[in-house]
Amino acid sequence: MTNPAARLAGRQEWTALTVLLLPLLLVSMDVSVLYFAIPAITRELDPSATQQLWIFDSYAFALSGLLITMGSLGDRIGRRKLLLTGAAAFGLASVAAAYASSAEMLIAARVLLGIGGATLMPSTLALVRNLFQDDRQRGKAIAIWSGAMTGGIALGSVMSGVMLNHFWWGSVFLINVPAMLLLLVLVPVLVPEFKDPAPGRFDLLSVPLSMAAVLPVVYGLKEIAAEGFTPLYAGCLAAGLAFGWLFVRRQRTRDDAMVSRALFRERGFGAGIGLNTIAAFAMMGSAYFTTQYLQSVLGMGTLEAALWSLAPSVFIGAAAPVSAALAQKTDRAYVISGGFVLAAAGFALISLVDTDALWLLLTGAGVLACGIVTVMSLVSDMALGAAPAEKAGSAASLLETGQEFGGALGMALLGSLGTAVYRSDLAGSEPAVRETLGGAVATAQELGGAAGGQVLTAAREAFVHGMQYAAWGGTVLLLAAAVLAAALLRGRGAQASAPAERAAAGEALAH
Repeated sequence: MTNPAARLAGRQEWTALTVLLLPLLLVSMDVSVLYFAIPAITRELDPSATQQLWIFDSYAFALSGLLITMGSLGDRIGRRKLLLTGAAAFGLASVAAAYASSAEMLIAARVLLGIGGATLMPSTLALVRNLFQDDRQRGKAIAIWSGAMTGGIALGSVMSGVMLNHFWWGSVFLINVPAMLLLLVLVPVLVPEFKDPAPGRFDLLSVPLSMAAVLPVVYGLKEIAAEGFTPLYAGCLAAGLAFGWLFVRRQRTRDDAMVSRALFRERGFGAGIGLNTIAAFAMMGSAYFTTQYLQSVLGMGTLEAALWSLAPSVFIGAAAPVSAALAQKTDRAYVISGGFVLAAAGFALISLVDTDALWLLLTGAGVLACGIVTVMSLVSDMALGAAPAEKAGSAASLLETGQEFGGALGMALLGSLGTAVYRSDLAGSEPAVRETLGGAVATAQELGGAAGGQVLTAAREAFVHGMQYAAWGGTVLLLAAAVLAAALLRGRGAQASAPAERAAAGEALAH
């Protein structure tokens, strides 16, 4: 149901959306842009094993740890101002990363890129919420935003491979600079400023508390996915949860809380964050297996695997606008629930994959992506529509923080399930073979001949067996999420909207 008090967006707002997609694409691309560059970086900068890990992970940790802080800061100082500041920082950090002369300098530049990314992601989504006050238009805009974010991750690795075929490793960072310059020129012209007119004092103590809650949990989950469950990683999870409890307690007792309690007064906001987290769990959990399948089971090179991984994006391009249109005509609870069922069907197809089933894998991944983007676009719109317009930055940052948690949790839990089956199937094998599929491939290459072929065949079959179990686990989870979505959201109507006074308030905040 469309809010009659809302102002319809025109050509300027839709043009502004196109410009706002630039930083979103680049931030999501930077998650995967180093996949091909790391061999060249290793030759040039000679990082240690620990430094190589931090070159990869420092960006994601800085990004996830500061999302909540930056969302709240944008509400206070202005989302456009924060976006422009972040764009300038991201561009300068990209230049520093491109011309880094040591591993330490590259790690520092990656941290700065993560800080800049943490300003860009909630700012772009919050500005979409403010620019598109009409429920129908906002639904379409957020569907486009969700599709761009999902596609950017896949595009990053391919773009990296293309650049490295023609230029040196630093070029993968320099592609950010022209886009950021364009953003700095066009945003002041196309995008008005929005901010909370009465934000209250900024709670500085909540900044380290939020980081202490997010970072240990994300780190622990990532390491569990890569190395398995250990007391150290369990301790990280426990520490993060303890700080999370302190952070929530502080937000509930302060009038100037970083995360406003007003956000959770609407049922749709909390439900949207929870369902979005489950969707991210499925998306990243499936990616954990599909990338390894393409490279280690089918034996593709990195660039070839990255190009094939773009195939599911064809489904994504159609899913977002179709889901937004359906949500205009029927109870969005059924569309979201249907998205989860569709994603579960994708997992079910993946569970049927054997050691030579490229097209079945890509079809399953495409159907899964189609369902996940349907869910993400609609629940993001629902959560932002339920939030007060003046708190859009905080609302967007909470959505994206939940997404970071969900992605890390999906890789950890589904990855651990698949690894347990893999190791069980290879119980009598050498430790290197039993540990990971990558170790088995290396061992098979060392052995060579028939012996190496037997090791590789057994390892690939064990990996696929583990992937099948993980896919069934994902299927069950997503079907349960479909039931949960129908129960929580039923009766909210077609494209349920925030109260009319909120839309009016949002318009009053534009300067």
